[in-house]
Amino acid sequence: MIRHYIASISISTLKRTCATATALALTVGCSSTKPLNTAAAEGAITSAAQAQPPETILAQNSKKPKKLVSAPSCPQNDGFTEAVNFATQASNLAQSANSKQDWDEVAALWVQAVAWMQAVPPSSPKRAFAEKKVVEYMKNLTYSQQQAGATRQLNSASFSSDLLNEQLELYLSYVATVGPPDVLIVGSSRALQGVDPKQLKQSLAANGRSGLTIFNFAVNGATAQVVDFQLRRLLKPQHLPQMIVWADGVRAFNSGRVDRTFNSIIASEGNQLLVAGVRPKLPEDEPNVTPLCYRFPQPCRGSFQRAQLSTASIGTKSELKLTSATNIDRGLSREVRAGFLFGYPLKLLLNPPLQVVDGAKSQLKPIATPVVFQNAPYRTLSAPATRAIGPVNNLADLIDSNGFMSLSDRYNPNTYYNDRPYVSGTYDRDYENFNLGGKQAQAFNSVIAFVKTRKIPLVFVNLPLTEDYLDGTRRYAEQQFRQQMQQLSRQKGFAFRDFSQRWPNRNDYFFDPSHLNQFGAIAVSRLIAADTSITWPRPKSRSIDG
Repeated sequence: MIRHYIASISISTLKRTCATATALALTVGCSSTKPLNTAAAEGAITSAAQAQPPETILAQNSKKPKKLVSAPSCPQNDGFTEAVNFATQASNLAQSANSKQDWDEVAALWVQAVAWMQAVPPSSPKRAFAEKKVVEYMKNLTYSQQQAGATRQLNSASFSSDLLNEQLELYLSYVATVGPPDVLIVGSSRALQGVDPKQLKQSLAANGRSGLTIFNFAVNGATAQVVDFQLRRLLKPQHLPQMIVWADGVRAFNSGRVDRTFNSIIASEGNQLLVAGVRPKLPEDEPNVTPLCYRFPQPCRGSFQRAQLSTASIGTKSELKLTSATNIDRGLSREVRAGFLFGYPLKLLLNPPLQVVDGAKSQLKPIATPVVFQNAPYRTLSAPATRAIGPVNNLADLIDSNGFMSLSDRYNPNTYYNDRPYVSGTYDRDYENFNLGGKQAQAFNSVIAFVKTRKIPLVFVNLPLTEDYLDGTRRYAEQQFRQQMQQLSRQKGFAFRDFSQRWPNRNDYFFDPSHLNQFGAIAVSRLIAADTSITWPRPKSRSIDG
């Protein structure tokens, strides 16, 4: 089923989110940095199902030109020329960039090009052309970020699972930046795209539980044995959360099936090193690195008519700091609080939309260098290339900064099987030799004992399935699983919530017959947050996670 699931993904997204580069545009000064702490972070997590974005600053400005031109202290400046200068530098460097550091610098240059091009005043005759250039520059920015993120930083051999490698690196980076999450979501691909940490956080805040940090550490193909491995062997004790939400279903507990994912992990070089006492870790900070400073237009009275220079830095840490609210114009502050930056929705910058091209995976190609830039001189690299950029994992491209895989496609049973075979439960390997005892039950019991010892509450969520999926074989397995989990929850003291048949006919909530899409994930997250019988932990005092 997992292979059919992976093969069915027909979309490609913008590789890495624009979070770091976008925050750069809000940073002033060249100092060491800390997490951004503004209302922009909350605006960025509004779900796609809810989002009705307010008018952008672009739209507001176009309707109120009189207010924009009445700024005697802000004389006109040519943002277009500044933007082209930065775009030229970025294009030149991109032609010879072949390391993570090179592509980071390319991305930073494109951020500046975007900011300056957006600073072209609405009253300028260059405005219409500039708006198109902003869109082009954003594509270039996305590609450069994609390349910058293509090289793994994790100082460890592979665990023979691309998504586990990706999720582990992201989780360790999250912990290094924010600290261990208050709530950790685990499970298989059904959890990976079935519980949205940002929506769960937002819904909990609306119910009076604000400030919780939540991360999704689910991995495709994960069984009870894989989750046991993640929690008890892979993560250090200090990296564990205050609470665990395990979201999955009966397939992860069938001991009769061949556990390919777990077997591959155990046989991997990464696990061999782990057994020898060598844990995966990220590179240490480099305290002697000098921050690189960049120029951005400074808004004046809600506009960008005066493109005053401010400087921003890429420091030695992954955290970003808004150093002084007084240094940022109130007009920009209002825009940020509304969830926008330079007229663009922050939600789209931080979580770019998915793309489907002719029903097949669309590879994001390098943006062709404009003719005007082709004869420009090459820029000398600040350091020699140290590592070539490798291919980007398609599945990992879809994961956001909190470990969640957001898929927007809706399951349509009338067309879904046009290009894939229908597999009934009788022939589904995930239900082969169905047995709720054995090795998976032992792994689950190990997890229960482990979290009890560490006083970590566990909530198990049996995720929804479609009516089409629940044939006789699968329905019987679900009944057996539900009865067993209800009994175990009473005996062992964990919470069990059964959503398996909550929306059997809501195909618009599903990506395929057994996996939720982003709209289903929003609905599940809201259900979990609305459950008043669940006792949530108190947020630890730490930086927000955006």
